[in-house]
Amino acid sequence: MFHSIVLATGGQVPERVVPNSHFSYLVDDADTWIQSRTGIRERRFAAPDEATSDLATAAALKALDRAGMGAGELDCLIVATSTPDMCLPATACMVQKNIGAVNAFAFDMNAVCSGFVFGLETADNFIRSGKYERVMVIGADTYSKILDFQDQTTCPLFGDGAGAVILGRTTERTGILQSVIRSDGSGWELIQVPSSGSRKPVTAETIALRENSFRMAGKQVFIFATDVIPQIIEEVTTKAGVAVTDLDHIIPHQANYRIIDFISRKTGIPKERFLLNLDRYGNTAAASVGLALDEYLRNGTIKPGELVLMMGFGGGLSWGGILIRA
Repeated sequence: MFHSIVLATGGQVPERVVPNSHFSYLVDDADTWIQSRTGIRERRFAAPDEATSDLATAAALKALDRAGMGAGELDCLIVATSTPDMCLPATACMVQKNIGAVNAFAFDMNAVCSGFVFGLETADNFIRSGKYERVMVIGADTYSKILDFQDQTTCPLFGDGAGAVILGRTTERTGILQSVIRSDGSGWELIQVPSSGSRKPVTAETIALRENSFRMAGKQVFIFATDVIPQIIEEVTTKAGVAVTDLDHIIPHQANYRIIDFISRKTGIPKERFLLNLDRYGNTAAASVGLALDEYLRNGTIKPGELVLMMGFGGGLSWGGILIRA
């Protein structure tokens, strides 16, 4: 039987740092207001000429360099994003060209903020099938391109970035140990860009109404997240045959510190086991879990052999978890 192991990771964020004070036009004492509600101090915004594929390409090249392999060795390239360069073609095909992955088939996946976890699940099953040996998954988003900067409840929350991972094939019982992914379409309206596709094409009228910008029902999403995260933790660990106390680290979707604080109190899991970078990057959507994984592997916080549970949740509604042994 084949299993998937993490061969290498890579991460990329834009150069432009946007502090909370940037949003002082929306609210008095923006820094205190945002930090107290989210834990975010700053985030990164892409340059006007910088697209999702640019960040994804940079993250991919870093992962390839750390793996010591050429792009031509990849069998498949998956880009998880809800902010593609354009509605077609797939952003993954642009990244494929940029890195020279001439032997890989490439496609996009949109599970919104759960995209990286959904992508890992897909890649793992490709590898377990025995047909493919090396698959790259990139979570990448540039939400600064779709935010309504007059909506103080959403625009301070998000930043841009990309996180990449290369999965390889092994016969040892290590790497990805267990996974769970779920969707609930009855909640699709809670997170959306109303005018962005065939249901309501972009027109001068929808632009005037800001319907081509991101919208989220924050209170309902908070309730959703705090409900499904404990379920993810319980279901994945139970299926893997490990205790929650055996987990060395948890990498949650980097959405809001208040969510993590709530989950820690609800489950009894110490907050220090949750690996976070949202204070510096904000919610980077599909990139958030991959960015954190890359950072904490590189700085040595995650050590070989440790158990790490990665979790995503977001629009769709969608959620899921992946348990790995590093």
